[in-house]
Amino acid sequence: MTTTIKTGGRDIRLSGVSKNWDSTQALSDVNIDIPAGSFTALLGPSGCGKSTLLRIISGLETASAGQVMIGGTDVTTAPADKRDLSMVFQSYALFPHLDVAENIIFGLRTRRVPRKERQKRLNRVAALLGLEDYLDRKPAQLSGGQQQRVALGRAVIAERSVCLMDEPLSNLDAKLRQTMRTELRVLQRELGFTMVYVTHDQVEAITMADQVVLMNAGRVEQIAAPQDLYERPATTFTARFIGTPPMNLLPAEELREAGVALERATGSRLTAGLRPEALHIAAQSPLSMTVTGIEYLGADALVHGVLGAAPLILRVPGQSLPNPGQPIPLAFAPRDLHLFDAATGHRVDLPDVASTLSRAGVPAGSTGATAPSLQTEDL
Repeated sequence: MTTTIKTGGRDIRLSGVSKNWDSTQALSDVNIDIPAGSFTALLGPSGCGKSTLLRIISGLETASAGQVMIGGTDVTTAPADKRDLSMVFQSYALFPHLDVAENIIFGLRTRRVPRKERQKRLNRVAALLGLEDYLDRKPAQLSGGQQQRVALGRAVIAERSVCLMDEPLSNLDAKLRQTMRTELRVLQRELGFTMVYVTHDQVEAITMADQVVLMNAGRVEQIAAPQDLYERPATTFTARFIGTPPMNLLPAEELREAGVALERATGSRLTAGLRPEALHIAAQSPLSMTVTGIEYLGADALVHGVLGAAPLILRVPGQSLPNPGQPIPLAFAPRDLHLFDAATGHRVDLPDVASTLSRAGVPAGSTGATAPSLQTEDL
């Protein structure tokens, strides 16, 4: 029998998956392709259906409609123990009366894996997760991060090609979560299994995943790589959910002549999107924000204000700050302007935003012109 941890995962395909409880619809027509060996995050606010979807993949819940394929096999109606996968839950579910070693190999023992094979796998997993010095301790003698590693070890030692995780880091403090994010990503890449990871934390999703599935009210809002999700949000929901602080969304008409030209070019009422870090202080500009408040963060600061009737946030260096009530002339690069249909919230792409802005009297060369430093006396 093999003594090494297997590499290589299996792909997962969800087609038209829906889930109803009486008159409540938890999931509606979900279609997702998860490549073999990838790290896919299911991201969204509480109640959006991401944990329900994970339970359907695992076999702990049955879909009301649709198909679940794992590794090319239809497992839609297969029980959980026939799907050849492992799970790690938000609750580590460790047996308090068993030591670390017994907690990790518990599943192997119930499957009657020979003692010699169990020990070989335990040694490998303990070394991989840095648990060699803790094997004889009980869970109550471990820190939160160490308990998390034990739960991971129990999943890894099963040598399954698919691993499902349901908010496994939410019980940890911020510093430990950051450490465990790095360790989890390294572990998944080293072992090569297919990871499906549920989280409501966009930082976890963006820093760890190859692919993010953003969910909203039981539906898939957007599926994309983290960078694409940030740089090309498909909807206003994505634009606001991804990014800290969230993207500024305002009626395009607040951009004055530029907004009029953009709406004329598209033939639709538009919502303009600008991230706080995409806005810059300009020497002069037809756009001016009135400061209403400051959030000092150290290296930088968030300046809150209004542009016309629209609230706005601007990220600036933290060395020198404006005062409430001051007007700030603003500029932005055309490539940083996101446009959405005001009625549907869906992204609108113009072939040449810079030319449209230029025709509206907003020269592309002046937008995006950043002041060398933000000096209060210059505002």
